[in-house]
Amino acid sequence: MAAMKNKKATILTNAVEQQFLPFVRKPSRYIGGEVNQIKKNLDTCDLKVALCFPDVYEIGMSHTGMAIVYEVLSRLPNVAAERVFLPWLDAQEIMKQKNIPLYTLESKAKVADFDVLGFSLTNELCYTNVLNTLDLAGIPLRSKDRNQEHPFILGGAGMANCCEPITDFFDMFLLGQAEEAAVEIAKFLIECKKTNTPKKEILTKAAEKFPFIYVPSLYKGLPCRISDAVIDDLDNSIVPEKPIVPFTEAIHERISVEVMRGCPGRCNFCQASFCRRPLRLRSPQRIFEIAKKAYEATGFDTISLLSLSTADYPYLEEVIGLLAEYFEPRRVGISLPSLRVDVQLKLLPKLASIVRKSGLTIAVEAASERLRKIINKPITNENLFAAIEEAYKQGFEKVKLYFMAGLPGETAEDIKDIVKLSYKLAILRKKVCGKVANINVAISWFVPKAHTPFGWISQQSEEYFRNAKDIIISEKRKIGARFLNFKFHHIQRGLLESAIGRGDRNLSNVIEYAYKSGAKFDLWDEHFDFGLWQKAFEKFGLDLYRLAAREFGSDEILPWEHLGGPDKNYLLKQLQESKAYF
Repeated sequence: MAAMKNKKATILTNAVEQQFLPFVRKPSRYIGGEVNQIKKNLDTCDLKVALCFPDVYEIGMSHTGMAIVYEVLSRLPNVAAERVFLPWLDAQEIMKQKNIPLYTLESKAKVADFDVLGFSLTNELCYTNVLNTLDLAGIPLRSKDRNQEHPFILGGAGMANCCEPITDFFDMFLLGQAEEAAVEIAKFLIECKKTNTPKKEILTKAAEKFPFIYVPSLYKGLPCRISDAVIDDLDNSIVPEKPIVPFTEAIHERISVEVMRGCPGRCNFCQASFCRRPLRLRSPQRIFEIAKKAYEATGFDTISLLSLSTADYPYLEEVIGLLAEYFEPRRVGISLPSLRVDVQLKLLPKLASIVRKSGLTIAVEAASERLRKIINKPITNENLFAAIEEAYKQGFEKVKLYFMAGLPGETAEDIKDIVKLSYKLAILRKKVCGKVANINVAISWFVPKAHTPFGWISQQSEEYFRNAKDIIISEKRKIGARFLNFKFHHIQRGLLESAIGRGDRNLSNVIEYAYKSGAKFDLWDEHFDFGLWQKAFEKFGLDLYRLAAREFGSDEILPWEHLGGPDKNYLLKQLQESKAYF
């Protein structure tokens, strides 16, 4: 059996600079060398890890999880971690024409020469981009077709908890949080290289040694349970103290500081709130220290306080006070994700001086209190109106509301209420200053997710969603609310997310066929081709619509129940409790 080899990395700097960069439309995506990047001598490192976010540079550079793993591995003296993003279509064409394989940003090294290629998997629709990345790197798509010369292909982040549809393409998955787990895996692989351990034996030993590692090739349909890796002490966990400053504008140009991990709420549709337990808090002083160091290293003028539910962080008021004292004189603002209305009502006067007033975001999710009880989102209309009114008093002019349509137990009246509630919140501003507010309303379509109480429930049909969209538009016209701006998520993309997200290994063939037929950048509206995906499902005798609408029985073995997450019986109990309000 062949062992891991300490392969010398091929450096492609000359080819990149002379044959590639002069011909792409946005070379800043591909040059590396940014302020605060970490570059090591690949020849002197015992392990080379390429970290890939399977989308363009601007999106990947805004992903906090990848930045953390980059920092964690880079702190190991004998490990090199380098970044890889998926080139845009023009760049891909040039790479093919000039025979330039995918390379890392730090060293311009050939990705295929690394020991590990690790993917951040954040959405079901990034899977064709994973295959695109492997193709550009010259790595066979299927794990069974790779040999000892190829890197281990490892998947992590949220989709690792429901990864069965892509198991044929990966050697292993890391479930849960990677700060400590990535270090353990790196040290393990270094030891395996020193002892010339064969690759198949490495996978077997990894599965036996680490409860958070899932090796699909060893799973034969017998019951097993993989656990999520968990960070117990968030205060002392590693964070990027000197974040990389992108050369081109990223979608989020700011200092991102995680205030807590996990979520005290249990919205029945939210996979992250159930899979990222338990709740762990970062102290206000530590948050301030992280923000201060990152500011000094980057000069970014916005600090974003991140978590699944920042409003539920119990020391939010104290943190804002600490940050305001230091950063307000420096004209650095605070960006908060959507706040829970009862908390927001209390904090708005304190937030007014430092929080960016470009708009206020509230994830209402459902327009009726009955529907909010079904989804386990305890917001009352009384608190909602009081919070918005207070926001207007503090000078906020714009409000963004998030709603979801197609929820279990939803009626046509619930859909109409989305418009009626938004209208009432807009004209509420008249009470404060005599002017109506502009409200942007984002409508997403309910997608049942693995590891949630709603994971057993059928998704509504495409016809239902289109009818819901028509109801909302019609209701808006009826009341003549030009100040309400509705934006709807892509309906067919939501159907595909449901079909893939709760699927099994039979979908690997579908995903590969779709990719080879032209599917890539499926999260981009201009490139998403639903008809192509329909043909891919039909090619293997599968009905996309039927899979999206599938309802699972409580006694069924679910394609994801062995992949971390909470106890199945607990989720079923939550589901039964929500049905009392249907």
